[in-house]
Amino acid sequence: MDIPVHAIWLAQDDPKKNTAVRASKDRLLRLHKDFRRLPRKGIILEPLCGKVLGPEDRDIFEQKGSLVGLDCSWAQIESSVEHVMRKTRLQPRMLPLLLAANPVNWGKPGKLSTVEALAASLYLMGRIDQARGLLSKFRWGERFLELNHEPLEAYGNAKSSAELVALQFEFFDIEVEGRE
Repeated sequence: MDIPVHAIWLAQDDPKKNTAVRASKDRLLRLHKDFRRLPRKGIILEPLCGKVLGPEDRDIFEQKGSLVGLDCSWAQIESSVEHVMRKTRLQPRMLPLLLAANPVNWGKPGKLSTVEALAASLYLMGRIDQARGLLSKFRWGERFLELNHEPLEAYGNAKSSAELVALQFEFFDIEVEGRE
């Protein structure tokens, strides 16, 4: 069964280039401008929360929880996250590192478009066909999966969030305090 996919749209980007707006027109996700219309149960992708989406979160989706993307400008991420998280009870999660394939942030670790983040989440939850479907309307959609194939497979097979977080170091040269 597919996971219900939504996005909260803060209208900070050009709607003609916005992946969530485009995906909603193709009925691949439900776009919300009003917080009161967001699902009450599920996970919201929020890149600053510090808790990675992992195997422990599958239960939320098995109990009919929704996946919600936060669609805002990267330039306004901190104020947007603060604003949105005050208005929802959805569980915040961030993604492990992946490379963007969208034309705006191509090749940048972690700078995913809303659709890339939602598709990666679906992939990690074992909904690979649903992830492909979400990306199918974008010229670069399949490239996102190709570019991130190895990390997505490894992250998807992780037995815990802690294992998933540790796997990032195998794929990306990242510096973390206390690690060399």
